[in-house]
Amino acid sequence: MSVSIKNIENLIDKHKQEGTYIICALPIEADNVSNIFYSGLGKINAAMKSVEIIKSHQPKKIINYGSCGAINRNLKGIIKINKFTQHDIDCTPLGFERGVTPYDDIQDIILDEQEGFSCASGDYFVSDENTISADVVDMEAYAIAKSCKIHNIKFDCYKYISDNADNDAPDNWKDNCSKGFKLFVELLKDI
Repeated sequence: MSVSIKNIENLIDKHKQEGTYIICALPIEADNVSNIFYSGLGKINAAMKSVEIIKSHQPKKIINYGSCGAINRNLKGIIKINKFTQHDIDCTPLGFERGVTPYDDIQDIILDEQEGFSCASGDYFVSDENTISADVVDMEAYAIAKSCKIHNIKFDCYKYISDNADNDAPDNWKDNCSKGFKLFVELLKDI
């Protein structure tokens, strides 16, 4: 599965020509490939970069690739996400359930036409999964999914499980966050 950076960049350029743009949080997650859009960590950065891509390039589709922590211990490798929630918004003192943004018409985002797993996004690195109801956690997918939904852009999301969202997560993420990119590239060939 040895694919050169040049071949990967050509594949990504081919997708761009067809109107599909790829966004990833950090260059380390994607072998520092130069023609992927990098948002930086967190929901705000991801939303800003998504809207920038939408306004500047009018994409037909955005694909988010990145690493994630597994809550569902049966998952390994690269997975497709089809349900997006937030785990870090907490307005329970106002009578709302955790994960609900009060007075917002968009809550959970489900890509109906796709099978996949659930991802809860939040702006902190999860090392205790006990309070989160999702298959995996990350820091960007919900924001990108919501930006695409608002602007009526098709959206796909693939995550590589780098850790188990537990006490070992920080070290495991550092060791594993870049290991899934070649798997993603293989999937990209068939998209």
